[in-house]
Amino acid sequence: MEVQVWLRWYTRILDDFGFDRRADEESASYLDAFLREHGCLRVDDIDVPSSDFIVFGAGPSLRSHLKRFRALDEPMTVISADGATTALLEEDVLPDIIVTDLDGKMEDIIEANRQGAVLVVHAHGNNLPALRRYLPLLQNIIGTTQSIPHGCLHNFGGFTDGDRAVFLAAALGAGRIVLAGMDFGEVVTRYSRPDMDSELGPADPVKRLKLEYASRLIDWLERNGDVRIERW
Repeated sequence: MEVQVWLRWYTRILDDFGFDRRADEESASYLDAFLREHGCLRVDDIDVPSSDFIVFGAGPSLRSHLKRFRALDEPMTVISADGATTALLEEDVLPDIIVTDLDGKMEDIIEANRQGAVLVVHAHGNNLPALRRYLPLLQNIIGTTQSIPHGCLHNFGGFTDGDRAVFLAAALGAGRIVLAGMDFGEVVTRYSRPDMDSELGPADPVKRLKLEYASRLIDWLERNGDVRIERW
């Protein structure tokens, strides 16, 4: 997605959610400064095992889709969206790439990163404290922003961790992207909400609107991108 196209979506998102663009850009500046000092990866630095990608979201179908994936006998580039990383590690699946705004179960994200997963860390107005806390514990980082990309920061398009992962896959040259654990419904899992006691729970209105945007953005990519999207 070209940045100018994304910015039209971003303007609507700011209005619908009441987000502060200045806060987004403050967090982005912090992430960029950290990566400039400690080193940042570029897209060409990511090892892509296959042009067939699978993106795991943290929806209710995640566990069943993980079992279906493990039964496959084909190479795929595996991307997990934030909290979905926990479920993958529970099934002994190490993602190649994790797309995160650092609000999943961080001990699992840190462990997967230690084992070799590349982290695509996103900056937005609500996660500056998390950036300050966790960036020193991470390595092999690509930085993203939802505002204007600059310095070490990219903007591939996408809003939530899940649909940003799909746009990232497209930017990495995917010919096929399988959507797994991406339900876009009204139920969330403990992988999406690590603070939740039960396995499943109702999505609040903000989460439902985020998932609606995620679904619409992926639909846009399917219509306008040069990639085949397969929904499990």
